[in-house]
Amino acid sequence: MADRSLRGMRLGSQSLQSEDGVELSERKRAVYQAVSGETFDVVFSAEAEVPAIWSDPRTGMEGRLLGEDGTPVEVAAEDVKAPRTHWDMLLERRSREELEELLQERLQVLRARRGA
Repeated sequence: MADRSLRGMRLGSQSLQSEDGVELSERKRAVYQAVSGETFDVVFSAEAEVPAIWSDPRTGMEGRLLGEDGTPVEVAAEDVKAPRTHWDMLLERRSREELEELLQERLQVLRARRGA
């Protein structure tokens, strides 16, 4: 510390840390094209799996991944999984007949409460 004097130094605005010995990780660049035809780049780690669809950080429009030849990469339909709805999860637990019976019971309770 004797060779570095802190006197007169702007401590809040400058860092004393150097970039010596810092190794940056491997990266790869992916190019996406929006529906409007505008292209944008996104940088990913070399080990990361590049998604087929990405949102443009400037416009928010969805863009499709372009291959090395400049054509959009096709997304396999089997890769896209339809989200499960509440109704789907309910049908996993009960049959339709059970649900109809429960509905009738609840309607009777509500009608009895309203009539009383």
